[in-house]
Amino acid sequence: MSFFDMKGPDFPLTSVKDYRLLAKKRLPPFLFDFIDGGAFNEVTMGLNSSDYQAIQLKKRVLKNVAGVDTGTTILGQKLSLPIVLAPIGFAGVYARRGEVQAAKAAKQAGVPFSLSTVSICSIDEVSQATREPFWYQFYMLKDKEVARQLLKRAEDASCRVLLVTVDLPAIGARHRYNRSLKQNFQSLKHPGWFYDVRLRGGPLILGDIATLLPHLKDLPSMRKWVGSQLNASMAWADLDWIRSHWPHKIVLKGIMDGEDAHLAAEHGLDAIVVSNHGARHLDSTPSTISLLPHIVEKVDGRLEVLIDGGISSGLDIVKALALGANACLIGRAWAFALAARGEAGVSEVLGLLQNELKVAMVQLGVTHIPEIDRNILLEWRSL
Repeated sequence: MSFFDMKGPDFPLTSVKDYRLLAKKRLPPFLFDFIDGGAFNEVTMGLNSSDYQAIQLKKRVLKNVAGVDTGTTILGQKLSLPIVLAPIGFAGVYARRGEVQAAKAAKQAGVPFSLSTVSICSIDEVSQATREPFWYQFYMLKDKEVARQLLKRAEDASCRVLLVTVDLPAIGARHRYNRSLKQNFQSLKHPGWFYDVRLRGGPLILGDIATLLPHLKDLPSMRKWVGSQLNASMAWADLDWIRSHWPHKIVLKGIMDGEDAHLAAEHGLDAIVVSNHGARHLDSTPSTISLLPHIVEKVDGRLEVLIDGGISSGLDIVKALALGANACLIGRAWAFALAARGEAGVSEVLGLLQNELKVAMVQLGVTHIPEIDRNILLEWRSL
């Protein structure tokens, strides 16, 4: 029996915000701030959410909205709703063997799970636990032999979508998280987390890095090594190397400029993710939703366009789809749910988002995902 079975929430969980509040109660502050915080003064992180509120919708009536279907297809894969669980680093420190729990919830919900390069659970552990192909998130590390072996492990585990993160040449200035790290005795003040994760959730190491680099003995040394491997010299030509070792779908995550989106299409990528990395590493950039229409226009249907950043409700999903996204990645939303209630929490949040999406579709007079376009927007103007 897990900690989440032993003690339920002491307030109703009716939205992603509620799961965030419960996660804040259950996690040591430095872990909560690692998930919840952003770069510098967190202005862009706020815009990622608040800019959705400026988008107004056109309500219609008498449209016969019986039989709403939230299903869609992304990169040839059928989804029960237009959501992908974004890669979250170190998810196994938010709940016991966290990546496995989240992957199981995603499988049950019929949506893809993306495993981070810096995951606590290894590729093999997630694969054996789910028996389901998942997406694999990949950093172009300086050590190409380690990078090559990671790609091979992902392919051997039947992963068929590679999510290449291209917006992290260096770790950003995360003031809130860095302040949080200086607080003492946090773990002991959160006995539920300490028991469930620290005592029962080991080994708390980066599962794949540990097997490839056995001289790295603990999580701090592994994190330091990964930080040293961030590749500031990565350029478009490096995609050729990735292509030579990955014969399946490739998605570029971290596109925030129309010209970069155009170049991605020119290089034959299968999809892009309009993403500012959750505003975790750079502030004072626009929100992802404000840039989406221009980027969609630039690619002109040559590849699929996904988006992340600030999505916390079915209403947000509707607005992103209306502005041209094929699907949405959620990150913090599932990380909060995992920290709050483990696998059950992730399942609950996915069910909540699907229900909110259905409600919004009914109110807007549409019954299928392809019907969601700019016609549902009221006097659309660029943010």
